[in-house]
Amino acid sequence: MPQQDLRPYHTFGLPVRCQAIVFAENIDDLQQAYQQAKTANLPFVVLGEGSDVLFTEDFHGIVALNRLKNARHTEDDHFHYFHLGAGENWHHWVQTLVAQGIGGLENLALIPGTVGAAPIQNIGAYGVEFKDVCDYVNVIDLENGKTQRLGNQDCQFAYRDSIFKQALRPKDNRTRFVITAVGLKLAKNWQPMLGYKELRELPQSEITPAGIFAKICAIRQSKLPDPKVLGNAGSFFKNPVVSTEKFAQLQQNHPSIPHYPQADGTEKLAAGWLIDQCGLKGTQVGGAAVHRQQALVLVNTGNATSQEITALAQLVQRRVAEKFGVHLVPEVRFYQKNGEIFQPK
Repeated sequence: MPQQDLRPYHTFGLPVRCQAIVFAENIDDLQQAYQQAKTANLPFVVLGEGSDVLFTEDFHGIVALNRLKNARHTEDDHFHYFHLGAGENWHHWVQTLVAQGIGGLENLALIPGTVGAAPIQNIGAYGVEFKDVCDYVNVIDLENGKTQRLGNQDCQFAYRDSIFKQALRPKDNRTRFVITAVGLKLAKNWQPMLGYKELRELPQSEITPAGIFAKICAIRQSKLPDPKVLGNAGSFFKNPVVSTEKFAQLQQNHPSIPHYPQADGTEKLAAGWLIDQCGLKGTQVGGAAVHRQQALVLVNTGNATSQEITALAQLVQRRVAEKFGVHLVPEVRFYQKNGEIFQPK
C-alpha cells in the first residue's frame, strides 16, 4: 500500500499517499523515475507545486516533483526574452520582472504553481492568458529521451487547455511528455490590459506594470484564500461558454447575468456568479466547503477528505445545472489510484 504522504505537495492538503516521491532536480532524475515506474509497472505522474490537482484517493504509483531550475534573459530592440526552467515558481518571476520594470505578466500575479504548469492549463486572469506571452515550450519524451521545442502555435492553446492536456496527455497511466522549460516573449512597447472594471478605475499614475500588479494582488488577496491557510486549488471550475441562443434564454430569466462575448459569437459566463446565485457560498460537505468570499473556490477547512471535496463539487454541478441548465466542468485535474481522470471539455 502507498506509504509516502502527499499532503505537503498539493495545495488541497488532503490526506492522500503515494508509493514514492522523487524530487527531480534535473532531467536525469525525471528519466530515472519514469523508468523505475515502468519497470515496476507502476503509475507515474509529474507535479509542479500541486496547485491544480485533486487526488480522489491514494495514488498507487510514483510522483515526481518537477524542480528544474534555470533562468536566462536576452533582448533585442523590441522584446525581452526569458528562458525559465519548469520548476521555477510562477509568481516569483511575475514579481521579479515587475520589479525590473518589465511589463506583460502583471495581470497573471499570484497565480499559484510553477512555470511548467502555466502552459498545461494556459493559465489566465484579468484579460491575459499564458499564450499571450509564450514564445515556446521545451518538452522531453521520457520514453526515448528526445527533446523538442514547441512554438506558440504548436501548443494549441485554448481556454484552460493545450496540447499537453490533449495529444500529449498520458496514453496510459504514466506521464510521458514533461515540460522542462518555457520561453517568454515580452514586448518593450508595453500596453496595459485594462479590460476589467477594477483596473479601468486605476488613476493614470498607477497604470504601470507595478501599479497593475499591486492592484491585482490586492484584489486576489481580498477574495481568494491562501492555500497555506485553507487548502484549495484555486478556481475549481472553468467559466462555461454557451451558445448565443442559450445566453439569450439565460439573460431573459436573469437580466443581470455577467457575460463576456467571445470572438466566435458565443458567450462566456462567470461560474462563480452562477454558483453564488444558487446560494452555495459556505455550503459544506464534511470538511469541504464552498469559500464564502469566492464561490468558485472549494476549500479544505482543515480535515476534509478527497471524497468530501468530490461530493461537494458534484453538488455544485448539480445545483447549477438545475437552476441554469449549464454544466460546470472542473478546471482542476483529477487523479485516481492509477492516474489522471480526463474531464470533458
